Amino acid sequence: MSLISEENVRGGSVFRELSADDEDWQPTEIESLCMNCYQNGTTRMLLTKIPFFKEIIVSSFSCASCGWSNTEIQSAGRIQEQGVCYTLKVKAKQDLNREVVKADSATTRIPELDFEIPAFTQKGSLSTIEGLLDRAVAGLEQDQPARRAADPQVADKIEEFIQKLKKLKDVEHEFTLVIEDPSGNSFIENPVAPQKDEALTVTRFRRTVQQDQQLGIRADDDLEEEPAGNDLEVMRGEVLVFPTNCPECNAPASTNMKLVQIPHFKEVIIMATNCDSCGHRTNEVKSGAATEQLGTKITLHITDPSDMTRDVLKSETCAVLIPELEFELGMAALGGKFTTLEGLLQDIKDLIVSKNPFICGDSSSSDRLDKLKEFGEKIEKILAGQMKVHIILDDPAGNSYLQNVYAPEADPEMTVEKYTRTFEQNEELGLNDMKTENYQQEK
Repeated sequence: MSLISEENVRGGSVFRELSADDEDWQPTEIESLCMNCYQNGTTRMLLTKIPFFKEIIVSSFSCASCGWSNTEIQSAGRIQEQGVCYTLKVKAKQDLNREVVKADSATTRIPELDFEIPAFTQKGSLSTIEGLLDRAVAGLEQDQPARRAADPQVADKIEEFIQKLKKLKDVEHEFTLVIEDPSGNSFIENPVAPQKDEALTVTRFRRTVQQDQQLGIRADDDLEEEPAGNDLEVMRGEVLVFPTNCPECNAPASTNMKLVQIPHFKEVIIMATNCDSCGHRTNEVKSGAATEQLGTKITLHITDPSDMTRDVLKSETCAVLIPELEFELGMAALGGKFTTLEGLLQDIKDLIVSKNPFICGDSSSSDRLDKLKEFGEKIEKILAGQMKVHIILDDPAGNSYLQNVYAPEADPEMTVEKYTRTFEQNEELGLNDMKTENYQQEK
């Protein structure tokens, strides 16, 4: 039996980056009971890291006696601050090859068939869309012999539904796959990255109390308390500090929060976390004001390297577009940030190129690597002032900002456009269900 060496544990390298070239990193083998024939089999566990999903445990079981085998993944990292929902329109057979990370807390739905796999009914898996369908079919077929003996009518109806699931793999008609994960640790591949995937919609949401309880991060009897009134004048003059855990090493850390007034704009909340244990630093920006009545679209023509020093406030509802690169970064992809234009472009490059989970090991392909490498080189040219492009900040909430270096005069290279939000944008912001007409506060 192979065990994790004490040297690796002491060195802090229990979880390594996922790589097919690391021959020294072998899985841990544990003798365990086969639940099919009740003889001893072998479980292999590999502790590794996948960008976006932090640490995971990949495990597989095989039994030499009966041949039964099983694989699964479990998240060994932290639960993300927000849940995530992926909605994919499957239009062609190649969409079935998209790679999927499905956590055990994720709910999978196919609305066209009124089919749902509830959370915590399957173990986490690293598979493809086709693999998810095959796994669903296998789960329904598992008890069919017993059903036919006990209730033939129910068995016939389930068999009819199984055939519908199998027929989805022919993609004769478009269907929708929805993966909703309150832990935020599931993922569906974008095969055209860094371009926007028109068939895939990614939305992030705040978990409910019930979802927090299901994930075990809130006690069953822990009820939300009404927030006490805040003295805004005191908050503007002080840096508030509250305890938290480091998102990288999970060690105790502290987060600083302060209200800041941005000249020629509005008030924002800046939060920064610094971990003394591992040195990890992060910052996040949230708007301190209400959602504007109109959305804001800011377009800057980058013509000089000095443009890289402009201050940028990107709210979590803001999309970033670079038309010359056919690139679009959706809402919430980088969260809220208060940085410079150089810092924003560098973060985009890191997100698309350096931290992409599907460009290493067996998941990578030469075409995808070349495309992402070319994208990274173009970003470097923009940063060096060797490529003139337009960068667009499109914020339907109107809470993003790009510095006008000519203020209070107009900036000849920048345009700011106000527009009326569409119904879909209001839906994403949660405004369609927010009724304020004829509202009176109870005394």
